[in-house]
This record gives sequence, structure tokens and C-alpha cells, in this order.
Amino acid sequence: MITGPTRRETDSMGAVEVPAERYWGAQTERARHNFAIGREGFPIEIVHALARIKAAAARANLQLGTLDADRARLIVAAAEEIVAARHDGEFPLSVWMTGSGTQANMNVNEVIANRAIEMTGGTLGAKDPVHPNDHVNRSQSSNDVVPTALNIAAAVMIETRVIPAVRLLRDALRAKAEAWSGLVKIGRTHMQDAVPMTLGQEFAGYAGMLDDNLARLAFARDGLMPLAIGGTAVGTGLNAPDGFDRMVAEDLANQTGLPFRTATNKFTVMGAHDAMVMASGVLRTLAVSLHKIANDIRLLSCGPRAGFAELLLPENEPGSSIMPGKVNPTQCEALAMLTLEVCGLDAATGMAGAGGLLEMNVYKPLIGYNVVTGCRLLADGMEHFTRHAIEGTQANEARLAQTVSQSLMLVTALTPEIGYDKAAEIAHHAHHEGTTLREAALALGHVDAETFDRIVDAGAMTGAMPAPGPS
Repeated sequence: MITGPTRRETDSMGAVEVPAERYWGAQTERARHNFAIGREGFPIEIVHALARIKAAAARANLQLGTLDADRARLIVAAAEEIVAARHDGEFPLSVWMTGSGTQANMNVNEVIANRAIEMTGGTLGAKDPVHPNDHVNRSQSSNDVVPTALNIAAAVMIETRVIPAVRLLRDALRAKAEAWSGLVKIGRTHMQDAVPMTLGQEFAGYAGMLDDNLARLAFARDGLMPLAIGGTAVGTGLNAPDGFDRMVAEDLANQTGLPFRTATNKFTVMGAHDAMVMASGVLRTLAVSLHKIANDIRLLSCGPRAGFAELLLPENEPGSSIMPGKVNPTQCEALAMLTLEVCGLDAATGMAGAGGLLEMNVYKPLIGYNVVTGCRLLADGMEHFTRHAIEGTQANEARLAQTVSQSLMLVTALTPEIGYDKAAEIAHHAHHEGTTLREAALALGHVDAETFDRIVDAGAMTGAMPAPGPS
């Protein structure tokens, strides 16, 4: 329901009352009511990408002689205001709209047209001197503009948000790995005691996981570079002048600093959005890695007195409304939850990608929303996890030393000297009799004291730290 003054705008279906103070027009107003579904708004990152495309298209149309200089200047000026986030409140649509994203494209077209009209002192809704279809959308279709915007938004977010956040967390984990390179602890397999390692090696493993994810993210980002723009309705390029696709792609590359290019096969990138599905899958893989890291750190910090307690996490806030003094691993929990959400988003994106029929996939808003949301969740989550958990985490050196001294699996080092069976006998004897490994070994007579002391050295059993970089 509209409250307050209105103005009358028209589209091909007739007249519509629009809030007088808004730049959007008739098609946006229809969509605002016809798709008032849920609370998930069409992502502003994709709106900004659409505006970049409109500016690039206006400049290309000007150079190709299909748009005059005055209109091109007005369209570019209005579009650049949108890119600068000056009109974010003018994009009210739900993501649950037509599968082509036509309403989102027209929302941007109408806002640019009316803002351009306002710049000339004209009347909003007059479509003179700038028409949302004839001028702002010239040489374009929603069918090539929206998939182009999806690629741009996803690639820019991967480049500017996700990759920097991964590096931030990776570097923090690597710093801990280096600081703790000499702290010996007991490794665990099957959740049971295993041979010694260092806490630094454990954290170097986490850092290495993120190195691998950085390589995957770069691959996914690069896969988003071919653009659908210029394919217009079905990939044939009808109504787009020769060279338009190349010129717009080059303009977008200049705007973003990313090497966007026109796709050589428009039918491929318009009939399917496999590059977006790939990007979603890489985000899911990153989420899986982060889930493991968050849960490992949560487990290693459990306590403070009745658990592993090998790590001491920052005490950020009270953890219980009933248990005084309780502090919980809240950043681990937040990261673990959002990573599961990203996995769910990817499941929907995969189904949406597979659901494209013939010349157009009609799940574009869903795909764009899921990938952009996944990028935002992961970037925010990693930044907070780094600053509010990892950077302030400390090693509980006394607890590490205690578990090493009590471990039975140090006996593994004796195996080459006395054989598996005798080493196992020592371990079982020590466990059941409640003695140390050394006492058990000497009692059984399988090894003398000098040999035991020379071989069973926890620090010497840990090997070398891995070199930084992808595995």
C-alpha cells in the first residue's frame, strides 16, 4: 500500500500510481506488489553491477552512434550515482521475482531514467529526454544483462571481500603456527591419543587449507570473466550493434580492475550459469574447511578444567544466563553455523543451475542471491573469527606438557628398535598397571634405560614444520 503523495507512471500495460518521491517507475511498482514475497531483497551488489553495465552500455552506444551524447552523459551520471550507493533505497524488490530478473533490470532502468530526467529539470515519469527501455536499455535484454551482472557481482565480491578475508585468517593462523612451532602436544586420530606433533604443525595445517582455498577461489573468479552482454534475448545479439559486446566488456574491465571479456559463445553463458555454480561450489568448499577449523579449535579449547583445554580462547562475553563465570567459544559457533548456511545455499544453487531450460535459465535471482550471500557470510565470518578469536587465542603450555608426559603412544618410536608386538606390550602394561612407559619398558625387560631415553623423545618425534603455501 502506498501512503503519501503519488504520481502516475505508465508502462506497456497502462498507468500505475507510484510514490511521488521515488525514482522507480511503473514496472517496479507492479513488481513491488506482485512479488511481495519474503524478506529477502534483491542483492544491492547485483544492483550496483547492473548500474555499471548501464554506464558501460551508454558509452558503447555513444561510440557506435546508437545514442546521442546528451542522453549518454545523463545515463552515465545517474548510473555512477547508483554505483556509489547514493540511491540504494530505490531498489525495493524481493529476490523472489521472475526467473530472468527482468523486474530488477527494469528497476535500475527506471531509476536511471528518472534521475536523468531530474538532472535536466524535467518531470519524473515523463520518459523524456531519457526512456528506461529505449535509451537506458538500448542494445540490451534482461536475458544478457542480468547474467552479466551476476558474474560481475560475484567476481567483485570474491576479489574484494572473500579472498582478503581468507588471507587475513590464513595469516593469523600462520602467525600462531610459527609462534607455537616448538610446543609439543599429542596428536589425535579417531579422537584417541596418537603420536606427538607440535601445536604449530596443527595450526600450519589449518593455514594450508586456506592456501588451497585461495587457489580455488582464484580459479572460480577467473571462470566468471566471460560475459553474456551482447547476446540480447537468446544469444544471437539481435538489436545489438557490432562491437557492442566487446566494448561493454572492456569498459566493465576498466571499471572493476578485473579482466572481464565478452563470451565467444553467448548461447553457453545465457542458456546456463555454470560459472556461477562453480563459484558457489568453491564457496561451499571454503565453508567446509572453515567448519573443520572452527570445530577443531572449539574442541581443543573445551574446558577450562574438564576438557582438552589446550587452547585458551578470548573471553568476549558471558556464556550463560544461569552459570556464573561460564565463557563459551562463541566465535567458533557463529562461524560453524554460517558455514552450514553456505552449504545449504550451494545445494539450492546447484539445483537452480541444473534447472535451466533451452535458451535461458530462469533461476537467475536465486543463483545471484545465494552466491552473493555466501560471499558476504564467509567474508564477515572470517573477519570476525580472526579478530575476536584467533588473534587473541593462547596456548595452554602446562596442559600440553601434561598430556605429552602421560601419553602411551610415545611407545611408537620404539617399534623399529624392538618390534610392534613388544612395543604394544609395553603400552598395555603401562596403561593397565598405571605406570609410565619407561617403567613398563624396564619392568618387561624389552629395552634398557639408555636406549629408552635416547629413542623416546617427544620433541624429536615431531618432524619438521611444513613450508607455507598450497599443499
